[in-house]
Amino acid sequence: MNKGEIIISVKDLKKNYGSFEAVKGISFDVYEGEIFGLLGPNGAGKSTTLEIIETLREKSSGQVMVNGFNLDKEKEKIKQIIGVQLQTSGFYPGLNLVELLVLFAGLYNQTIQPMEFLKMVNLEDKAKNKFKEMSGGQKQRFSIATTLINKPKIIFLDEPTTGLDPQARRNLWDLIKNIRQNGTTVILTTHYMDEAEQLCDRIAIMDEGKIIQLDSPDKMIDDLVATGFERPKQVKAANLEDVFIHLTGKDIRED
Repeated sequence: MNKGEIIISVKDLKKNYGSFEAVKGISFDVYEGEIFGLLGPNGAGKSTTLEIIETLREKSSGQVMVNGFNLDKEKEKIKQIIGVQLQTSGFYPGLNLVELLVLFAGLYNQTIQPMEFLKMVNLEDKAKNKFKEMSGGQKQRFSIATTLINKPKIIFLDEPTTGLDPQARRNLWDLIKNIRQNGTTVILTTHYMDEAEQLCDRIAIMDEGKIIQLDSPDKMIDDLVATGFERPKQVKAANLEDVFIHLTGKDIRED
């Protein structure tokens, strides 16, 4: 990808909980218009790092700049240009989708056309459905739609496809790619390596509070192969997930 301007700059970020160092002085940049992945095992410090950038958690030390705004001095300005995906438990279950979108728009002081947002995430036929009546994939797509209400420059997605079936996951991948194509920078965490490989322009791999590698997925794979690494099993031209989707069709299911 062609590198754009730096939209997020993190320098020597640290977060301590008492004597425990959750984030140990990490530095990285995110470029405007890219999909940037933060990967790592549980407890690596990914979510803590994101929550600090999102203004949801205080850092211990270091510097964070978001679109030129300093986290220490301009937190409110940062809040205005980011979209953070709520966990699906954060929605009023008794309201329908249009009512929920209008509610969120009011919180952001925005006037919106709810059906345009539902169309964007392929849910216009669910406009009158209550949130609790939706499938897991539909709930996740709707949750992402709410992050776009304030027309953010950057959206944060924390494990957006966890618990979804293969079909719903791929539909969500398409949605994330479309959001980026419309000019929004996307930062995501995921436990799925195939997801990171498919979506991310660059990834930072964290472990025990440090970034141990940062590059494009292709470059990381090429570097590993160059060491003489070989998979123990013959790699096939397709995987079981491809078989599943080929057999069941690509249409969004109402599971």
